[in-house]
Amino acid sequence: MDNNIYQVYEDEIQALEEEIKLLTEKYEDIQQESAFFSEEEILKSMESLQREMQGESKGHKSPSDLKAQLESLEADLSFLMKLTGFQFTSHSKKTVEKTRERTVQKHRLSGNCQSLSFQLEFQLEEVQSKEKVSSVITDLNIIMESGEDCGVSKFVSRVEEHGNLITFFRSLSTYAEWYEQRRHTFLHFK
Repeated sequence: MDNNIYQVYEDEIQALEEEIKLLTEKYEDIQQESAFFSEEEILKSMESLQREMQGESKGHKSPSDLKAQLESLEADLSFLMKLTGFQFTSHSKKTVEKTRERTVQKHRLSGNCQSLSFQLEFQLEEVQSKEKVSSVITDLNIIMESGEDCGVSKFVSRVEEHGNLITFFRSLSTYAEWYEQRRHTFLHFK
């Protein structure tokens, strides 16, 4: 009985150590991101945030307005998920490099389309010139459980080569829809 109590405590200690490790990594990421900003940019952001907070405290947006806006956004998101079949389960973003002209961010995204799950990792490079901002996706890595379908593997390889996420999402949506229909048809005959 004493061993069980010790095991429970050891498990709790291990869980807390893992949580501390994750929080430390998160803190270091935030510190790294903030290192890319100049003091001037930080001060401007703080002033902007203070102005927003003062505006909210003066009653520009009431809690009921914010709640209505949130409900509207949730309804829009629900509609888009039903329309496209995509449900994103996680997203993380880490700034790798930031200068005045160029920003590089690493993104990780996972989700489902119908019953097919996927994970994406890519870098988004934004270059700002005098007139416009251009964005380029690099280092695209797509992880999908393609099962026995080698066509999906070939498609994923081509998309990774060209770095075209729009093509990936459009094609995955169509493929997942037909995949579900085939699956239901085969279940019907079993």
